[in-house]
Amino acid sequence: MLLQLSTWLEVESYLEQSQGIIIPIGSTEQHGPTGLIGTDALCAEAIAKGVGTQVRAMVAPTLNVGMALHHTAFPGTISLRPSTLIQVILDYVTCLARAGFRQFFFINGHGGNIATLKAAFSETYYHLDALNLPNTNEVKCQVANWFMVREVYLLAKELYGEQEGSHATPSEVALTQYLYPESRKNAFLSEKVASGHDIYGAANFRQNYPDGRMGSNPALATPEHGQRFYELAVKELSNTYLEWLSCPVSELISN
Repeated sequence: MLLQLSTWLEVESYLEQSQGIIIPIGSTEQHGPTGLIGTDALCAEAIAKGVGTQVRAMVAPTLNVGMALHHTAFPGTISLRPSTLIQVILDYVTCLARAGFRQFFFINGHGGNIATLKAAFSETYYHLDALNLPNTNEVKCQVANWFMVREVYLLAKELYGEQEGSHATPSEVALTQYLYPESRKNAFLSEKVASGHDIYGAANFRQNYPDGRMGSNPALATPEHGQRFYELAVKELSNTYLEWLSCPVSELISN
């Protein structure tokens, strides 16, 4: 059930049954010579919709632009500063919390979002407490990274070994090939690919990773692999969502 394809009456009816909502978040950034710039958002969105269908949960509009400042030396990348993304998350969750949502499950497609998301959750809890809205003590947020799901990670290692790398990976490229076969790209990929450098600013990143890849070989990707990643991610994250939804806030805090 997509929020943007629902009426307010349908949302009101949904909230009588559940206060959980799935929020896809990704990034708009370079993904090497063959990876789509929208990869992280496209993957998160597709998996979130799949999970939403599986568990009959509301799915919010995708947050397409994340924290990718280190990629901005490559044309096409769009990034928010961490402070801006925190404010976006805060406003997003606050509006939905005012409507009656209480459980916010972010399905994330970009590693660079993780630290900022966790900071945003703390800012949001503080903000909601200050607003003194009814039942804001029940609000909880969770980030689930589809690429870190155990079965997805194991399949990537089985298929690609060390050539999975950590950015512009064959697993995420394979998923976009499955989702958007008409947008499959071909380009020269050198056998030598940079890896192991620390990440600092955008100019430094491009100097160390000149074609945008980080230890990856996306030439290994196939749409068939992408379908397997999609199905595993949807299955595992559906289970994770349902388990998390039933876990009270007090138990989360104690753990």
